[in-house]
Amino acid sequence: MAGVAPAELWGPSRPSPALLPQPQNSARVSPAPSLLGEALRALGRTGSDPSGSDPRPAALLPEGDREKQMPICQDARDQELLASEAGTEGKALILLEDSSAFCVDKQQSVTWLMAQRVLVIGGGGREHALAWKLAQSPHVKHVFVAPGNAGTADNGKISNSAVLVSNHTIVTQFCKDHNIGLVLVGEEALLVAGIVDDLRAAGVRCFGPSAKAARLASNTSLTKAFLDRHGIPTARWKAFSNAQEACRFITSTDFPARVVRARGPAARKEVTITASKEEACRAAQEIMQDRMFGEMVVIEELLQGEELSCSCFTDGVTIAPMPPAQAHKRLLDGDQGPNTGGMGAYCPVPQVPEVLLEQIRGAILQHVVDSMRQEGTAYVGVLQTSLMLTKEGVKILNFKCQFGDPQCQVILPLLKNDFYEVIQATIDGKLCSFMPAWSESSTAVCMVMASAGYPGDCDRGMEVTGLLQAKALGLQVFHGGTALRDGRVVTSGGRVLSITAVREDLLEALAEANRGVATIHFQGATYRRDVGQRGLRLLRQPLALMYKERRVEAAARDVLCHLPQASVVSGTRSGSRPELGGFAGFFDLKTSGYEDPILVCQTKGLGAKLQMAQACRRHTTLGQDLVALCVNALLPHGAEPLFFLSYFACGKLDAEVTETIQEGMAEACRSAGCAFLGQALSQLPGACSAGDSDLAGFVVGAVERGQVPLGLQRAEEGDVLLGLGCPGIHGRGFGAVRKVLLVSSLRCSSPAPGTCGDTTLGEALLSPGRLYSPALLPVLRSGHVKAFAPIAEEGLLGGISRVLPEHVSAVLDALSWKIPEIFCWLYKEGNLSAEEMAQTFPCGLGAVLVVQQDLAQHVLGAIRRREEAWLIGKVVAPCHTGSHIQVENLVEALQQSSPQGLLGDPTMEPRHQPRRRKVKVAVLVSGTGESTDLLKPGLHFDQSTGGTTLPALIAYTREPGSCAQVVLVISNKSGVEELRNAARAGIPTRVIDHKLYGSRSEFDSTIDRVLGEFAVELVCLSGFMRVLSSPFLRKWKGKILNASPSLFPLIKDGNAPQEPPQSGFKVTGCTVHFVLEDSGPRAVIHREPIPVRAEDTEQALAERVKEAECRAFPVALQLVASGAVSLGADGRTSWKQESQSLGLHGEKGDCTSSLVAPEPPEHGGE
Repeated sequence: MAGVAPAELWGPSRPSPALLPQPQNSARVSPAPSLLGEALRALGRTGSDPSGSDPRPAALLPEGDREKQMPICQDARDQELLASEAGTEGKALILLEDSSAFCVDKQQSVTWLMAQRVLVIGGGGREHALAWKLAQSPHVKHVFVAPGNAGTADNGKISNSAVLVSNHTIVTQFCKDHNIGLVLVGEEALLVAGIVDDLRAAGVRCFGPSAKAARLASNTSLTKAFLDRHGIPTARWKAFSNAQEACRFITSTDFPARVVRARGPAARKEVTITASKEEACRAAQEIMQDRMFGEMVVIEELLQGEELSCSCFTDGVTIAPMPPAQAHKRLLDGDQGPNTGGMGAYCPVPQVPEVLLEQIRGAILQHVVDSMRQEGTAYVGVLQTSLMLTKEGVKILNFKCQFGDPQCQVILPLLKNDFYEVIQATIDGKLCSFMPAWSESSTAVCMVMASAGYPGDCDRGMEVTGLLQAKALGLQVFHGGTALRDGRVVTSGGRVLSITAVREDLLEALAEANRGVATIHFQGATYRRDVGQRGLRLLRQPLALMYKERRVEAAARDVLCHLPQASVVSGTRSGSRPELGGFAGFFDLKTSGYEDPILVCQTKGLGAKLQMAQACRRHTTLGQDLVALCVNALLPHGAEPLFFLSYFACGKLDAEVTETIQEGMAEACRSAGCAFLGQALSQLPGACSAGDSDLAGFVVGAVERGQVPLGLQRAEEGDVLLGLGCPGIHGRGFGAVRKVLLVSSLRCSSPAPGTCGDTTLGEALLSPGRLYSPALLPVLRSGHVKAFAPIAEEGLLGGISRVLPEHVSAVLDALSWKIPEIFCWLYKEGNLSAEEMAQTFPCGLGAVLVVQQDLAQHVLGAIRRREEAWLIGKVVAPCHTGSHIQVENLVEALQQSSPQGLLGDPTMEPRHQPRRRKVKVAVLVSGTGESTDLLKPGLHFDQSTGGTTLPALIAYTREPGSCAQVVLVISNKSGVEELRNAARAGIPTRVIDHKLYGSRSEFDSTIDRVLGEFAVELVCLSGFMRVLSSPFLRKWKGKILNASPSLFPLIKDGNAPQEPPQSGFKVTGCTVHFVLEDSGPRAVIHREPIPVRAEDTEQALAERVKEAECRAFPVALQLVASGAVSLGADGRTSWKQESQSLGLHGEKGDCTSSLVAPEPPEHGGE
């Protein structure tokens, strides 16, 4: 900044700043330069080169300027700052040489008090809009417009200047004489003539591309060659300097032609659209004969389709996209009449899918900027591209090297940021850290009023009336071809006024803009009455084409897709509801724009999450969840989704549930840009109960053969990791969720942790995954990403390990990203360790990328336009001791976000809570192969069917959230498979052969002694075929669990009646209970029902009951180990009051899901 700091900053040659006058009632105090310097340095404020006249805010200086920073003063004797104008001590006031000023307080915050003068060059509606938006900034003191028009003449902070803009030397001197801090060039001809280069060379800060970069808009043949070099799609073309050669080319082509005059005076581009080849030849000959319009013509294909404008700010590296606009180029309604500069526009364009816009921004805008930089010409400023959405794909028509007119008049009103700050960030190369925001709840419509005769010779001098009435309607009227004559506004050019209305939706904005046009009058006024009507029609009837993005093009996807219709196929039994039929569809891959594609397929299911949704009776997120899982799985292969299908099977069809899931999938497919071909439905009333269901999805994607990633696992030491946010829980995480819910005091209908009651716990647990393809496909195909993996289905450690080669490790900082409250609740409520959290849950992340450190901010900025993302860690040298991945500060992050109001005493400070100790469990087995024929009345042993539940118990207790730990396995037989299973799991085993003991009491005493050696607290009988004596049972009362192959209460002698298929029972199952001397129905812990099918054999039913035991026994163990269930002194099952129901049960008679806790009996055990 010229003159920002005292002489010590740049040396004695620079003048010190003037001190602002102090109020009379405040004591004058000396500034503390050292404290001021610390404040500036802490904020990143530095000075610019003293040779420049650059009084811009130092916060926006490029990083390269930081090396010029010097201490403002080493003298720290006086630590007080200047008093402010209001008399408040503690602020330093600095006056710049350009009369702007700022203050710095002790909190190191900077406030600009006086601002800069800005010069806008141009005289149309675009320049009026630029000046209007700049004048809203507190950083801007005054805006000069040269030459301006009637709308910019003495309008508040805006006034006209008569400086001769075609003479760059005169403009430079004007800027220095008037302390101009920033120049905006609106006219393309001046940009091409190099005004930006000349002003910057003279030390004047200027916004816009260099002359070399501006040729992208002015030189058609150069631009076409550039696009071809970089594989960016455009119309077929060829340039000629000879009329005969041009005609031969026109005659030989098989496409309609348009003749484009490549260059003319002042960079004019003359365009002639021809209806036939003969007309095209005549136009080419006339152009070549009339040398005043240039010496070259470009013959190019006439494209058909929807045209729109996509623009962006760019600092040469990063792009900041603007919302898309659609301009009306023809003079008259119905796209009739001659071409014009534009007769109206609206923004945003509603009929273009957002996924397509994101792909255009990445594959076209970003690709153009990157390619310009690679060729040695960085493009800095505003880049606008006109695109045609054709059946063959998205193709570029042309570029503009500044805002278009009238696009500017509908884009800038939607900008929420300070326009001046956006420009400064763009000039300084800091766009990645200052991305502009746009109003998402508004639509802008602009209607242009032109003079009679436009676009030819126009009438001039016609008085314009009604301007004040239009302003009173809340409209913004931007002047173009107007002038002041004797205090009256008169016409002075072709496009006279741009009337802009900003309202909540397109229909309302159109109505208001039309009202504005109706209030303004001048003789011969010409305007279109159908501006925006195409948008309205397409809102009512969306585009039939779905578009896709490719590495270097956004080609059209020509797919005929329909939502599945109701089928006439009826259920498999009389009385059942009709099912929705399956759906078959065609997908034309050839016409979708691929040349040599490779297909990529993925299939996914929701698993336990579907059970949770069934229990909570909430299905609204399942469709999005399934599509997201499938589509995200394509991304590591660089493939984009083409079409999606699903399969839903259930025991009893619920039409409302089916429709809800289907609608969710259809909406998610629209967001992903793929076709939803439909959902096949199967009702299986005889195969599963009414509450059972299964949901699976299948997606097919494609990638060009030459664009297949060469293995996205190229991380190296020094790279950084980027994480994308995701609140959902998937896959293995629901195993831990199940255990936590079994013992939790909260129900699914309870308010979710960290909320005010507007979200339930069930809704939080069912939060869907994020759909990343729209945001990540352009990034992944840019070549900037070295490794990538979606991790929503895995734990943090397992997911990230997939993106790292073996020769490196990673360090993550859990404080660097936002962990949703639900994970913090699971951490505390489930008694989990930080390691278990990292192994089981993604902890708020859905995908991880590895990028080179110097590209991290660029990639992060691109992702943040659509997704929440953070820099979460770095790749380091391999760690030979400990985990491949280290997650630092995870405990602190989980505690900081922990919702104290629900999880504990709200008055207590959050601190680390010690984990509850796991209950030590021993499992008694006899080995598989024992027949259940050995069962005799009066014997207390395991009555389960053949095989044991040991593997299920071990797996369950090893999962995070388990309150139990298997510490010992005892068998009365040696060499059995269960002992080998335990040994493989690292669990100690003992063989206590009953044949070596003279009595049952000796055998039981030995078991009791061994249990004591291992400090066992609970005993599970799993296929244990020996009698347990009464003394042993009394000592271990309430601590022995067993499973019986029946739902029915045990009879007095302890046996359970087993129901064969021919018994007539429609349901059987298993019961887990406490083992007592006098076993009875009062000691039941958990039941698992199984429907009996007509075709079941005794063996098949026994196998299904055994499967039920493997589900039920771990659930019962968790309930007892957690203390939720215990045996009362009266021999009845006792439930903790808060654990009696989680509210997760379905209809009466439905199977109890293994995911949720059972409903306890009303009277302790019945």
